[in-house]
Amino acid sequence: MKPFDESQGDNVLIDNQYARFEWAGSRVAPTSLDSARLLLVNYDLADELGLSLSDQQWLELTSGQQLLPGMVPFAQVYAGHQFGSFSPRLGDGRALLLGEVITPAGERWDLHLKGAGKTPYSRFGDGRAVLRSSLREYLASEAMHHLGIPTTRALSLVGSDEPVYREQTETGAALLRTAPSHLRFGHFEYFYYSSQPERIPGLLNYLIDTQWPELAKSPQGYAELFERVVMRTAGLIAQWQAAGFCHGVMNTDNMSMLGLTLDYGPYGFLDAYDPDHICNHSDHGGRYAYDQQPAVGLWNLQRLAQALSGHIELETLQQSLGKYEHALLSRYSELMRQKLGLEQWREEDPALFRDMFSLMAEHKVDYSCWFRRLALLESEGELPKSLLALLPAPDAWQDWFARYRARLAQENRTQAERRAAMDAVNPKYVLRNHLAQRAIEQAEQGDMAEADTLLQLLAAPFDEQPGFEHYAEPAPEWAASLCISCSS
Repeated sequence: MKPFDESQGDNVLIDNQYARFEWAGSRVAPTSLDSARLLLVNYDLADELGLSLSDQQWLELTSGQQLLPGMVPFAQVYAGHQFGSFSPRLGDGRALLLGEVITPAGERWDLHLKGAGKTPYSRFGDGRAVLRSSLREYLASEAMHHLGIPTTRALSLVGSDEPVYREQTETGAALLRTAPSHLRFGHFEYFYYSSQPERIPGLLNYLIDTQWPELAKSPQGYAELFERVVMRTAGLIAQWQAAGFCHGVMNTDNMSMLGLTLDYGPYGFLDAYDPDHICNHSDHGGRYAYDQQPAVGLWNLQRLAQALSGHIELETLQQSLGKYEHALLSRYSELMRQKLGLEQWREEDPALFRDMFSLMAEHKVDYSCWFRRLALLESEGELPKSLLALLPAPDAWQDWFARYRARLAQENRTQAERRAAMDAVNPKYVLRNHLAQRAIEQAEQGDMAEADTLLQLLAAPFDEQPGFEHYAEPAPEWAASLCISCSS
């Protein structure tokens, strides 16, 4: 392992402020990935971050062969409640915080390498990542970003012929991702439960210094920080619910202090609407089912509050937690009105939403297609054929459509204005599991064309994109048999 020459990556400013907390993890050099080949680079994002690297540099950096000047690879230690049970020592078992790039705007963004080899927190793992899960995260994080949902981002992906053993033998890969911070609820749980509460202010101050410096001047800075975490988490989960997104593993070690979607594993976007949908076949009890995500978000925040209880007054923590439900429901209600093309709030809206979802669940209506095609509905006349195609029993919807049309008549927008507004919030293209699976299968054969096509579509999910309409159809029946687990 050696750094790039100083002449390489000119004008790239790298630091690793977090690595100065020697007590917060371990310095570990990446284990380079053999026979690595560059598969994807997010050049637009790299430009935003001020990372002007050649393809060879991206390959060497992402495969763990070389580092940029200023990088100090560091494996973070944290704990977490996993499926409700506490695990006292987790940490970056296959990932390293390489450093923090200082962007042209003066912001700090983590550069986090997944699949970098063993660390002291690997437990019995091999520290590697496989192409299947790495490409799934690359695709999902970009899809979420372009939907406007807070998330980590993917920078680059490499693959290799190095065998990695999961349920079966797969090929190795490494993913370089980025975010303003990768701090999780579990970081604070680790120091609380390991009887090191004196370390917690160091992490809180780091978060304030790097993300919310204005809080440094407040005598209630820690309390205000916690309330921001509560509100951001509530907003994030409201967006998940509105988008029909299931995370799959909402353990506290997968919960971001910045309210970002973090650690994509067995995620999934709803196909046929099912409020009880479980996207992770390892989740036998349905703890992280789609309709449980709001409650789990609060439960996780309560665990964080407990970890911070020695540094923020209990009453203050409880007051902030008490704002979660209202914030989530208010945001979700706002998003649902937008999805249905409604500008104003009416008392009858909750019943309209509730009855719609009841019918969708009963008739297994495709979630994303329903909202997109609902924009085609006119004030009177026949239902659009594309909308009818989603309904196995259209007569059961007559009363609901009559109520919806009456509700639209109370708005002040024209049909064209409403359709444009609905199309701007209801994506035509979402990352369905069967689409990701097809891209993965081709990538495993050395063909990245399907992944490139998906990234193109997902970068403009609200646009029509003629010629690609077949990507916007409901999932085929065989997609229901796709098995997504924590190893994904």
